[in-house]
Amino acid sequence: MDNPIALAAAQRLTLSEVVARSGASAQLLHDCESLGLLGGMTYVDASGRRYDTRAVSALRFARRAHDLGFETQEVVELFSLWKDGHRASFDVKRVALARADDLALRIEELGRMKRLLERLANCCEGDQRPECPILDELADLRGFAGCEARGR
Repeated sequence: MDNPIALAAAQRLTLSEVVARSGASAQLLHDCESLGLLGGMTYVDASGRRYDTRAVSALRFARRAHDLGFETQEVVELFSLWKDGHRASFDVKRVALARADDLALRIEELGRMKRLLERLANCCEGDQRPECPILDELADLRGFAGCEARGR
């Protein structure tokens, strides 16, 4: 019969094994440790720090949440909800919809930034002269001055 303690020890993974299996970075692993998400999943033995196989699932969860744009505190909240077998799905939905709303605002802002950069680039002669509406705009020197009057 197999020794359960030996089997449990065999399931303990190194940092590089956990990172490879989860697809997460070592930095994300350390971040999750510092946030307490890997509580009860880490061990220190004679050969160094080891991780329970559950750490792989926890890191996959955190990596995927970050990939979807969730901020650190939201990842912690979602992780807590994931671990809570008595959670209400509306709590999860609330977090997801709030993040979707924030992303929509960011998309609008990025669109405005893109249009402004395109307008500035259109106003720039791109020649050997030192005048540059892009740099003027960054320095708050009215980078569009005269450009739009020229019909560019």
